[in-house]
Amino acid sequence: MSLPDLALQIIYARIAWGLIAAAMLLSVLPTMLPRIFPQLARRSRAIVAITVAAIMALPGEASPAYWLTLIFQYPSGLLAGYSLVALCARWTEKPVDFLLHPAFALALTLVGVVLYLDAFGVLALGLYYRGFDSDAAALLAGAAALAGAAAFTMRWAVSGGAALLASVLLFSLLRLPTGNLWDALLDPLLWAWAVGSVIVAARRYYRARPASLPAAELVPVSVPGSGVEQL
Repeated sequence: MSLPDLALQIIYARIAWGLIAAAMLLSVLPTMLPRIFPQLARRSRAIVAITVAAIMALPGEASPAYWLTLIFQYPSGLLAGYSLVALCARWTEKPVDFLLHPAFALALTLVGVVLYLDAFGVLALGLYYRGFDSDAAALLAGAAALAGAAAFTMRWAVSGGAALLASVLLFSLLRLPTGNLWDALLDPLLWAWAVGSVIVAARRYYRARPASLPAAELVPVSVPGSGVEQL
């Protein structure tokens, strides 16, 4: 498996961290500036995106991307793809859900648990290193591409499908970010986001579950001697 050129990795880090930072800022600005932000609308979003891109493009240690890469390594192509999709949605003034689609979030959570347990030596399966293997990576990339295409075309999870296809395409053409397919599909920040999305989705499900029970299941039962019925 060929590794990406270092210059490409540096360029990728600038672009990817810029997309992620811009997407995060545009997700919190309406909350921080509820009165100002709606009036600025599209112009404000363009200013934020251009400013972040200019800061990330600074050379060497002057760029925040340099330090972010040292701390978090390279962001996955999937996280960068999600950020790009969110930015496009905000630019076209479409609603953006901060949470990942439950199916994608659960899949990323389970894959991350297995990979990180393997990396810490708990499972010792060598799964991460197989991401460099040409045959294994090609099969996994093909499966991921099919899943992304199905999610996109069948309208199950349009954002997740588009982001997944973008990450697989980026890896297949340029081997970014590291030449390992797992790094293109998952990183610690994305995994934390997936875990949080699963927790929130589970809480929503269990909160809504009692209210969705049919009334026929609530059978009145008489309590002997009390003259009161319990549900």
